[in-house]
Amino acid sequence: MRGEKLTDWVVELMEVSFSYDGHEVLRDVSIKVPKGDFLALIGPNGGGKTTLIKICVGLLKPKKGAVNVLGMEPDKARYRIGYVPQDTNRNKDFPANVFDIVLTGRLARKRGFRRSISNEDRLRVENILKKMHLYEYRNRRIGELSGGQRQRVFIARALVGEPEILFMDEPTASVDPSFQTELYELLKKLNESLTIIVVSHDMSVLSSYVKSVACVNGGVFYHGAPELTEEIIGKVYHCPVELIAHGVPHRVLKEHR
Repeated sequence: MRGEKLTDWVVELMEVSFSYDGHEVLRDVSIKVPKGDFLALIGPNGGGKTTLIKICVGLLKPKKGAVNVLGMEPDKARYRIGYVPQDTNRNKDFPANVFDIVLTGRLARKRGFRRSISNEDRLRVENILKKMHLYEYRNRRIGELSGGQRQRVFIARALVGEPEILFMDEPTASVDPSFQTELYELLKKLNESLTIIVVSHDMSVLSSYVKSVACVNGGVFYHGAPELTEEIIGKVYHCPVELIAHGVPHRVLKEHR
């Protein structure tokens, strides 16, 4: 684009493809995410949303194509990004308490030999635990918490590192409805200073907070606004659909082939 600057884009995928055991999940995906965006990734299960997120944070490498995050390869940008995975139920027997797990989010932002824990680090952990209503659980082991509480712990861990970009894969999947609204209100405020990319099916909630939407189903259909039309959703789900009630990704309007 004319007048475009490199710094205008904090995430850039160019002709990216990815396969699992020969099965192509993403094909020739190209997308640019501007600084300060609040982008929702939606689409059917198995469409490649989680794979796309993992490529952006450097956990997976594409079969072909190029990926830039903050102007560098994803693995080199890890200390500047936050990531909340979809499955937070793994390693429930890990012998660490909530405070220490969230504290690792501060250590992740430090490079080289500067990895000692400071009083500021501990204070920031305390503050984020209070914001996430986890302070009273700070000395409990992660396996002693409910699924929703564990989800909050990993969200807190991602935020405490003060990332420039926050990637979240179904962050409200295990939390109660009251906290969903509370979380998105927090994200809306955080979006004033950082870019957010979130995977979710729940556009009935997200539409009040996000700035743009990308529909992922093998390819990516980018829509630079939070509103979605039947035509755009139809391209992704390959049938005429309509976004409806809380927690339901789509409803078939006509014969579903």
